[in-house]
Amino acid sequence: MDKCKQNIILFDLDGTLTDSMEGVIRSVQYMQEKKGMKVWDFEDLRFIVGPPLFESFTKELAMAPEEAEEATAIFRERYSTIGLFENEVFPGIVEMLEELKKKGKRMAVATSKKENLAVRILEHFDIAKYMEVIGGDAREIGRDTKAKVIDYVLETMGAEKEDVIMVGDRKFDIIGAHALGIPCIAVEWGYGDRAEFEAHDADYIVATTEDVANLF
Repeated sequence: MDKCKQNIILFDLDGTLTDSMEGVIRSVQYMQEKKGMKVWDFEDLRFIVGPPLFESFTKELAMAPEEAEEATAIFRERYSTIGLFENEVFPGIVEMLEELKKKGKRMAVATSKKENLAVRILEHFDIAKYMEVIGGDAREIGRDTKAKVIDYVLETMGAEKEDVIMVGDRKFDIIGAHALGIPCIAVEWGYGDRAEFEAHDADYIVATTEDVANLF
């Protein structure tokens, strides 16, 4: 496999740096219960981890936009206080970040999670220190897709697209990066799978954190 020559690496958060599934799904169940909806089983809600939450509520749960906004607010009641920390850093992540830092790489986060929540998570697990920028969803100012988040991070860093690569675990990371002409490394330890990555033309597919570090 050819080495990646890019000097700037953007990381997704959920399913890439941390395993946030429990907190996200429990908070969706909380929302469903509070709204008087049928509370789905944990396993049946696995699909909701990774994509933008508003998109999942409108497309997968068939909510109207106004209802999805209300549901998102209810979700955050629990997530911002409890669910946020029902979470853990994947094994090998810190070592990977250390290795990339030693290689002189500039790193940032581009996530569909609300930016303030992403900052709290990364600071809680002491990995914010590796990131030059932490960019997240800001729907209120129109930053509501993965591509827009990535574009915001690039602009903030003063980065040229030719010098940037994305690392993520779902098709949304690939689609968002490719929309801006940026390649994407898809990782198999998260919530996506090889079939999804191949269907969306991931530029690289890797199994371990060591594989990511060794690409550079």
